[in-house]
Amino acid sequence: MKKILVTGGNGQLATCIRDIDSTALEFQFIYVDLPEFDITDKEKVSDFFNENDISYCVNCAAYTAVDKAETEKNLAHSVNVLGAKHLAEACQAHNAVMLHISTDFVFDGDQGSIYSETDPKNPLGVYGLTKLQGEEVVSETLNEHFILRTSWLYSEHRHNFVKTMLRLGSERDTLNVVSDQIGTPTYAGNLAELIVRLIKHESEAYGLYHYSNEGVASWYDFAKAIMDESKTECKVLPIKTEGYPTPAKRPAFSVMDKSKIKNTLEMEIPHWRDSLQKCLIKLVGFVN
Repeated sequence: MKKILVTGGNGQLATCIRDIDSTALEFQFIYVDLPEFDITDKEKVSDFFNENDISYCVNCAAYTAVDKAETEKNLAHSVNVLGAKHLAEACQAHNAVMLHISTDFVFDGDQGSIYSETDPKNPLGVYGLTKLQGEEVVSETLNEHFILRTSWLYSEHRHNFVKTMLRLGSERDTLNVVSDQIGTPTYAGNLAELIVRLIKHESEAYGLYHYSNEGVASWYDFAKAIMDESKTECKVLPIKTEGYPTPAKRPAFSVMDKSKIKNTLEMEIPHWRDSLQKCLIKLVGFVN
């Protein structure tokens, strides 16, 4: 039985993979996380691969605190760059395939049109920069890899925008949400399905891919849809980015082109509102 190592095993994406890993009974999924498994510790990563016959490594571990990364640069670099490098080196040494999760924050948002995998990267902050550097070390170290850039990830698990909006919506009459940052919400359950599919089919279509749900939204659109679909009586008001200053600058437009993955894998991708409805049913039991 082939073993699948999933790092960041307590995070929302890994938990979504755990929800469906029984659909791949021919594989054994091993979930690891801090403090027992630290991807920044090269020796411990190497020892783990030496002691376990790993066929695939799904790297869900990441430093994702976008604003804190501006002051915790070394920690962000250790996790997002060195950690990715250690895993890629271990995969290379043991002939394992690596699936690495990245982000739309590698772009600056100034292009004015949807981003393909080959468009110029220009991250605006430390988080985006370290995730881009992580992509680079994976692709330079290991041929047999998938890099999956995603955006605005949420689910019924852990902390995320949807759960925060539901909580705040139950506590307040109104919420101000940024309306001039445009991207695509992505249900982590859909991304998990893609990851498990790549493993089950033992795909060799290695490379860099964009994956988010279909459609386009602002954070305001996203928040309003959450309130509407969950029947939460909280009014959402649009504000500009300058009205909600943050330490790290976000891309104003980061919608990604999914043509490559749809054509390569001959797959359809759900619209973000359809996936949001499925998530909200799990969270609150009903939608409009």
